[in-house]
Amino acid sequence: MKIAQLQTHVFADKTANMAQLETSIAAVMPENPDLITIGEMFNCPYVTENFPLFAEEEGGHTWQKLSALAAEYGVYLSAGSVPELEDGHIYNTAYVFDRSGRQIAKHRKMHLFDIDVKGGQSFKESDTLTAGSQVTVFDTEFGKIGLCICFDFRFPELGRLMALAGAKLILVPAAFNMTTGPAHWEIMFRSQALNNQCFVAGTSPARDTEFSYVAWGHSLLVSPWGGVLAEMDETPGSLVTEIDLTDADKTRQELPLLSARRTDVYELKTI
Repeated sequence: MKIAQLQTHVFADKTANMAQLETSIAAVMPENPDLITIGEMFNCPYVTENFPLFAEEEGGHTWQKLSALAAEYGVYLSAGSVPELEDGHIYNTAYVFDRSGRQIAKHRKMHLFDIDVKGGQSFKESDTLTAGSQVTVFDTEFGKIGLCICFDFRFPELGRLMALAGAKLILVPAAFNMTTGPAHWEIMFRSQALNNQCFVAGTSPARDTEFSYVAWGHSLLVSPWGGVLAEMDETPGSLVTEIDLTDADKTRQELPLLSARRTDVYELKTI
């Protein structure tokens, strides 16, 4: 399968972000991607007070446009994440659409990004967001794919649960910043990929040094062996990579980390 990762600039205007997305998708279509993925909060500047202002219900205008783009181009679209409104609550939500534009998955960020690094970044998503509670894995003709959002992927239990549910590729729309990005971006994705023996695609917004929250960028794709297959810099652009999900099976056979677990001694399960 071919994955196209779109690292886009985030404008203050939702309409401009959607127009940019359509242009970016059209630009990569000559390379015939099977799946397109984009960054966290791709249509909303990453500031807590923006989330309620930009939020829409599932099935709203943004959802409809994303569905239509997937159908128009005949691709799987893992549509980064957007602010979702439901019953007065705001969620950081990632939708996935199949080649016909049908929604086949939805993940609400489970671990809210509340940090205060001395001399670095301070941010508190819980000021406006509500946490989700579901582990998300969905089916494609290539195999099972897992999905989580940014801070979620720092928790090894979640990556392992997706792998145990059959995921051979995990998609992670994420917006690391200039404090966490240089320190943790690559090592986190590589460690999760090798520990769970699956491909991992981390897709970031492009960096904008004029904005209050400056994203690290560096969207990347990591192999089940833990090697970086491809990585961008911080600027807007795209990354198209062809992978074979059976490589995850091969790695798991050669180095049986998942099957050698001592489930008679320890167990990881969802509630």
